[in-house]
Amino acid sequence: MRLSNRNKAPVYSFIYSLAGIVFILGIIAFILEINKFDIFGKKAWVLLLIPTLLFVFLYWLGRPIFEYDSDGEALNFRNNHILYILAKKNAKDEFPKYKLIKFNIVNALIFRKLYVYISSKKSHVLILKYDISFLSKKQVKDLKFSLNKVMKLNKENVHQDNTETD
Repeated sequence: MRLSNRNKAPVYSFIYSLAGIVFILGIIAFILEINKFDIFGKKAWVLLLIPTLLFVFLYWLGRPIFEYDSDGEALNFRNNHILYILAKKNAKDEFPKYKLIKFNIVNALIFRKLYVYISSKKSHVLILKYDISFLSKKQVKDLKFSLNKVMKLNKENVHQDNTETD
């Protein structure tokens, strides 16, 4: 199964561009307020606070582009950001399906995160984190379905391997 929201990249680019314009206009308004107009008086800092909170909000939402592919023998996850200024480290992971141990989707008030637990060579558990805030509810439901299907197949294979060795 393939899942991607790359086709909405222009919308996300527009949102981030609009936030950048609002931030620049806030800085200009703040400078003009301090030097020329003095309408707000000592509360001129509000002109910087609102655009800054907008950027913090967009930063908390995380990387907007998410791609998932479970076709074949491997699971592919890709999580990218549109802007290089706000870019957290872009995530691109590929691993065999049998390494998937479990997954967890955290729904907070303003963001969604996907945590994928995989086994490593030295019997450690690696936790991979992805931002899925920009996925629709249907896409999240499809992602859960696909990952549950992979986990079910893994459990069946482990059970089958255990019965063969007995």
